[in-house]
Amino acid sequence: MSLILEEFLPYRFNRLAEALSRNASQAYRSEYGLTRPEWRAFALLGHKGMMTATEIAYFSTMHKTKVSRALFKLEQKRWLRRTADENDRRLEQITLTERGRAAYDRLVPMMMTVETEILAKLGPKNAAALQQGLAALEALYLDPADRRNAGESPLAWQDAGE
Repeated sequence: MSLILEEFLPYRFNRLAEALSRNASQAYRSEYGLTRPEWRAFALLGHKGMMTATEIAYFSTMHKTKVSRALFKLEQKRWLRRTADENDRRLEQITLTERGRAAYDRLVPMMMTVETEILAKLGPKNAAALQQGLAALEALYLDPADRRNAGESPLAWQDAGE
């Protein structure tokens, strides 16, 4: 028995994710010179509002070192602000500045267009099948806490004993 790597589902997903990510990166790289880690941290902050670096690492599935570098670069652009957490001085709450929010608001429609173009190329039937298939795989393979607490802080789960 032999494994044909190019036909192995996890490998195919990985290759496709890389190709889709590379395609999407053209928008944020050409417009703002962002790297993929910078974009992920930036997008999370734009969507969630206020986060810690730990939360960004968790939700972006990036190592804390990459998150730290990305946040440093975004801070140099004056797109984010760090403030000490009132309950735990060891933590910093990170938010977008007015300048960062303006950049985010300009970039989001571009990124939504990228997604719309991908789905349009598939056509309605295949796009619906893709969404259904992804939802089924997420239900099977994502940690139930990830699905249940998608909008909550992983720090809150630790406090809740999860």
